[in-house]
Amino acid sequence: MRGYLELTKPRILLLVLVTGLPVLWMTAATPTLSAAAAILGGTALAAGAANALNCWIERDRDALMERTRGRPLPAARLPAPNALAFGLVLGAIASGVLLRAGGWLAAAFGVASILFYVFVYTVWLKPRTAWNAVVGGAAGAAAPLIADVAVNGRVTVAGVLLFAIVFVWQPPHVWAIALFRKDDYRRAGIPMLPNVIGDEATRWSMLWFALALVPVTLAPVALGLLGVTYLGAAIVLDAWFTWSIVRVLVERTDAAARRAFHVSLGHLFGLFLAMLADLALR
Repeated sequence: MRGYLELTKPRILLLVLVTGLPVLWMTAATPTLSAAAAILGGTALAAGAANALNCWIERDRDALMERTRGRPLPAARLPAPNALAFGLVLGAIASGVLLRAGGWLAAAFGVASILFYVFVYTVWLKPRTAWNAVVGGAAGAAAPLIADVAVNGRVTVAGVLLFAIVFVWQPPHVWAIALFRKDDYRRAGIPMLPNVIGDEATRWSMLWFALALVPVTLAPVALGLLGVTYLGAAIVLDAWFTWSIVRVLVERTDAAARRAFHVSLGHLFGLFLAMLADLALR
């Protein structure tokens, strides 16, 4: 059972839940707690299905990387056909839950997120281009859109803005890993940015994305969706994240890149928790 749970990448599922939660209360169509739990549960199941299928497809590459060789498939703790079946069944359950809780459009967005992550990102982009984290970020940012259409029956400004925050945040987060794990990616034949354009150019790309993220994180306040509680937190968190990347540029060490990776996680979780706090106070 632990092996099957690992296939879903539980830490990523926590990120999915946190980023999908605020949009449920950012518009007039506020769901009941049971409906919100079902919507978030279906969204998490869809992400878990996509992750399990990703593990099945990448099992040979995972065996070549120190970071991933302990996963259930390369470590031979689960048979590959079982992992494939698990991912497909989980995807079917996710679709049913989203259909029941949020309607056909929410189910369609859930299925689309699985297909995009598996076929567009994992199969097509990741082994072919160093910019995979940019386009592929759409799959990791899908939770706010799924929750949005489940509650409102359409995509609203709130869903688009929260999607945009995660989408723009994701490249510098991934490139921080790529800097201190570039030998891993080289062994697996994955063309991550540092191995293609070099470490220095990657560091500058991280900084440009971090700076571009600032107006995106502040947009919900400008549009009246969130207030001063979130605004204060966003300014502090954006400064923290940007400063961590400046240190990557100045120090040019794996330790600085690893620190920026951890800061990026704290930054994103902090932003979405600040959204919830702002909504609760209002």
